[in-house]
Amino acid sequence: MPVIAGDEPPFALVTGAARRLGRAIALGLAGEGFAIGLHYHHSPDQARQTAQEILAAGVPVSLYQADLADPTQIEAMFDEVGRNPAPLKVLVNSAAVMTRGNLRDLSVSEWDTTMALNLRAPWLCARHAARLMQHSGGVIINISDSGTRKTWTGYSAYIISKTGLEVLTRLLARTLAPEIRVNAVAPGLILPPEEMPAEDWQRLVKRLPVEKAGNPGDIVSAVLFLIRSNYLTGQTIVVDGGYQLI
Repeated sequence: MPVIAGDEPPFALVTGAARRLGRAIALGLAGEGFAIGLHYHHSPDQARQTAQEILAAGVPVSLYQADLADPTQIEAMFDEVGRNPAPLKVLVNSAAVMTRGNLRDLSVSEWDTTMALNLRAPWLCARHAARLMQHSGGVIINISDSGTRKTWTGYSAYIISKTGLEVLTRLLARTLAPEIRVNAVAPGLILPPEEMPAEDWQRLVKRLPVEKAGNPGDIVSAVLFLIRSNYLTGQTIVVDGGYQLI
């Protein structure tokens, strides 16, 4: 979909932006004056609703539907992004799947699906974005998880993929320097998994040193900090209320 309204402010593409953290990041960047590229896969109604909120604030927005597990669809999406009159300045790799399963029982297809979306897609998106950013510079931010410091046996493929994402962040930071900075944000207990009972979530929250859950605005603040901090690259900012301390 072409850009809807507006002049030509700097352009930020957020993957998985129809809902949850991706949505909050897209809205936060819109509030800072970025035109928004709003990627989604399975949530067209939520994507349109988020786009309407951005438009209501007077900010240009483009919608991109793509299955990021398919490299050809990633390439097609960035071909579209490249035709946008506004220069791509920020990529936030937020789309992910949180597959449940331990290493004894996890199927090969579940492993492959998790790695394709959580690790391969950010690499390919970063590579395509770098081609668009190479002459004018830009920022890439990967959304990891503070659980990479834990051994969550019930989410093995997810944790491995997010640990790999942090390694990828450092490698990209060196590979794409100096024109492009690459960092990551690792959220903690911000939004409960959709299938988690409320009492289980509260039990986790009460163990935190700060004794409260975070909110999406905490992640948005970290993303904006990394965009503004011209001397930071290859870093992962952990936003978890002290979860790593327990």
